[in-house]
Amino acid sequence: MDFNALLRTCTCARALKRLHALLLVSGRSGDVFLYTKLVTIYSLLGDRRSSLLSFDQITGKNIFTWNSLISGHTRSGRHSEAVGCFHRLVTETSVRPDAFTFPAALKACEQPADARRLHAWILKLGFQWDLFVSASLVHAYSRSCLMADARKVFDDMPVRDLASWNAMISGFCQNGNAAEALSVFEEMVKRGVGVDPVTITSVLPVCPPLGNLPVGLSIHSHVVKRGLDGDVFVSNALVNMYSKSGCLGDARQIFDAMPERDLVSWNSMISTYEQGGDSNTAFEFYHRMKVSGIEPDALTLVSIASAASQIGDAQNGRSVHAFLLRRGLDSARILVGNAVVDMYAKLNDMASARRVFDGLHTRDVISWNTLITGYAQNGSAREAIDAFHALQEQEVITPSQGTLVAVLPAYAHVGSLQQGMRIHGLSIHIGLKSDVFVSTCLIDMYAKCGRLGDAVLLFREAPRRSSIPWNAIIAGHGIHGHGEQAAKLFREMEEEGVKPDKVTFISLLAACSHAGLVDQGQSFFQSMHSKYGIEPTRKHYACLVDLLSRAGDLDAAHDCIRSMPMKPDASVWGALLGACRIYGNVELGALAFERLSEIDPENVGYYVLLSNMYAKVRKWQGVDEVRSLVKNRGLKKTPGWTSMEVGTEVHVFFTGSFSHPRSEEIYKELRALLERMKALGYVPDHSFVLQDVEEDEKEHILQSHSERLAIAFGIINLPPGTPISIFKNLRVCGDCHSATKFISRLTEREIIVRDSNRFHHFKDGLCSCGDYW
Repeated sequence: MDFNALLRTCTCARALKRLHALLLVSGRSGDVFLYTKLVTIYSLLGDRRSSLLSFDQITGKNIFTWNSLISGHTRSGRHSEAVGCFHRLVTETSVRPDAFTFPAALKACEQPADARRLHAWILKLGFQWDLFVSASLVHAYSRSCLMADARKVFDDMPVRDLASWNAMISGFCQNGNAAEALSVFEEMVKRGVGVDPVTITSVLPVCPPLGNLPVGLSIHSHVVKRGLDGDVFVSNALVNMYSKSGCLGDARQIFDAMPERDLVSWNSMISTYEQGGDSNTAFEFYHRMKVSGIEPDALTLVSIASAASQIGDAQNGRSVHAFLLRRGLDSARILVGNAVVDMYAKLNDMASARRVFDGLHTRDVISWNTLITGYAQNGSAREAIDAFHALQEQEVITPSQGTLVAVLPAYAHVGSLQQGMRIHGLSIHIGLKSDVFVSTCLIDMYAKCGRLGDAVLLFREAPRRSSIPWNAIIAGHGIHGHGEQAAKLFREMEEEGVKPDKVTFISLLAACSHAGLVDQGQSFFQSMHSKYGIEPTRKHYACLVDLLSRAGDLDAAHDCIRSMPMKPDASVWGALLGACRIYGNVELGALAFERLSEIDPENVGYYVLLSNMYAKVRKWQGVDEVRSLVKNRGLKKTPGWTSMEVGTEVHVFFTGSFSHPRSEEIYKELRALLERMKALGYVPDHSFVLQDVEEDEKEHILQSHSERLAIAFGIINLPPGTPISIFKNLRVCGDCHSATKFISRLTEREIIVRDSNRFHHFKDGLCSCGDYW
């Protein structure tokens, strides 16, 4: 009976066991060759126990038998057993390894110590001159991140084949040493060693990180010369190299010329256009891919989900989600689930984002970061903070840099200094004190919580080689009204050789606007293009319009809008409307509102500004018309509220509300303050009351504004002389601004008010804004 031929036909463990039994019955149990084949086939079929039993039954084991067992362990992924088997061979038997033993054992090495022990045996037995053994040793050292050892073995090889060169290049690439990988490739080309697809696909990805497009072009020429451009893997690598180098035209040209395209080819192009911000073209390739008969995978849909969110395409976004649900991918694979959460968050649909998040089978720190960032960027700071607290309860997940960067803006938004300081402590604890992004968020948080001095101290300790921390500290000085200091910081930034970006000028122009530095602001605006080659965006024009109109030059502001090279958006017209309310220019304000109602008809804030403008000039009919318009369109005015942090507790006060437990004391304190303020010359400004009611009712309405309730609570709750710091979600009205100056004088306290626009520091009857706000 030809057992050797029969063994080759076995495709399942059950059939092999029957043949094994027949082998025993036939009296061939001592056949080393056949039993070695049994060891190998059992291992290939995944029957580890039978493989080991067969091995133990062999008497007079030779090196071929041991090699079969070691290779079987390695192929089955039982690497520690393969290494252990090798050590049994060299320490417990008289059989010596051969040139086939070491490659299998080296492939199983997962620890650097194992690779070095095998290297010692290679030297002892004289196999260092074997090409296959040395190449396997290079691979083993590369996997263990011991590139210096790998390079020494490579340099000592008397003969190197193409596989050896590829092993060295691949090792440097996998260990993040792109420069050395290119160096080996250049040496390989100089020695006239022919490249193959493995060489090309290994070395091409390292060109974009180094910004070395010329080398990429040189490699492309090698590809063409050797006729490798028809290989789908090589073409995919070329597409990827050109895409990441910013050469989309060249990437597209390679793709269009490909005789054969696989899923990777299409994914590369879709991802390229999605990451380049051209979502429409990404969708075009996605549809072409489906027409070509190639089914998208999870990576395709992750890119398409991101593309949908970039262009605000909720319909396509839901279609992608539906496709993922049909495939069972959104909750099964964490990468896909995170992408869908991120997509809904960027589409401003946090309810859907939360549902997907709650449905994830497993969550990692990226899942939580995505949810927290989504809440924070959609204006739901409280929900972002709650999500962060829920993350902290997950003992198996440690907050990362992305977590802190996500939650700090939420604490800054609500003015929660104590919680923000805890995050500062956490950043030090987990070793992120010097991270530029975390430091920048901390600078922003301290500035927005009224601690500008602490923000400056942190800025001086932070790495300042990029514009990011500079932008934060300039913006911080801007919201505190320190325009001159912001301008000084900008000049210091220039002196340190840090190049400003678009965000720098937005922060700088806003700072000039808050401080009334019209000439300086205009000069900075002009220097954007003339000195730094930065084209102004709509945000920059909005800052310039705000700068001019806030200073009272409404005509110049209107001329600026008409001269814009792009269509003005809501931020531009909104800046003009806000100034028209301050200066009572009804005609120009009505024009600005007309444009705003076309651009953003659902934003109730613009209706409130128009109503305020009419109320200021006592055009009550206009106020009534605006109210009717709001009612007919089903819009809801954002309720005014003010928060105040006392210890670890945050107190929130709503305009006209009696919901606070100490409301009776608060209103009693306000009545007493009003009498004392009037004795000092305070006269209520009823133009800030939008209702056409009796004078005494207007006075009551002004007294119940949320910021006054918070200040009164601070007076009765904090020790005398203690500063009071509050945060208001809307802009402070003119009458409350005047009243707070009187209160600071009467109570001899500093009162720090942060509204939706800037900080006001009230002390001794004066405000840091100089009444310019």
